[in-house]
Amino acid sequence: MQTTATPSIAFRPGDHIVYPAHGVGRVMGVEKQAVAGIDLDVFVISFEQDKMTLRVPTTKAKSCGMRPLASGDVVDQALKTLQGRARIKRTMWSRRAQEYEAKINSGDLVSIAEVVRDLHRASDQPEQSYSERQLYESALDRMARELAAVEKVTRDDAVAKVTASLASKKQAAAAA
Repeated sequence: MQTTATPSIAFRPGDHIVYPAHGVGRVMGVEKQAVAGIDLDVFVISFEQDKMTLRVPTTKAKSCGMRPLASGDVVDQALKTLQGRARIKRTMWSRRAQEYEAKINSGDLVSIAEVVRDLHRASDQPEQSYSERQLYESALDRMARELAAVEKVTRDDAVAKVTASLASKKQAAAAA
């Protein structure tokens, strides 16, 4: 029987991480926990926005999609994605909603930016449906929280930056 004492990904207490299903959290530490008679090392992760604590086995961190915060290049690419043209497929809303939900839960910042871009409505556009607005708010929140953690700013400042990026798309289109 082989046991690995070292985690597959090295996260230290205080590190911000992204867990695909929950967004940005902070590693509080590593604990030993007995599960079904087996001792496991688990990362203890706190998600303050949800008032939730998650315990992830250190050996499963990578396979469940847990990752460090996005690099500056990925953030720049995500912000550039927001300025692109919305790509809305002409399929049923239920199918598109599933695709958007999958992108949000992928934890990939660029994919989340695509959802924000595609579901963003300017003030001169028709009102969103309730489910569209829920998905948009969810994607915007995930993106803003990661952007805030990367750039060490407040969530509100990050939302303002995302909104400014979306607005610059509109100005670029008007100039063309």
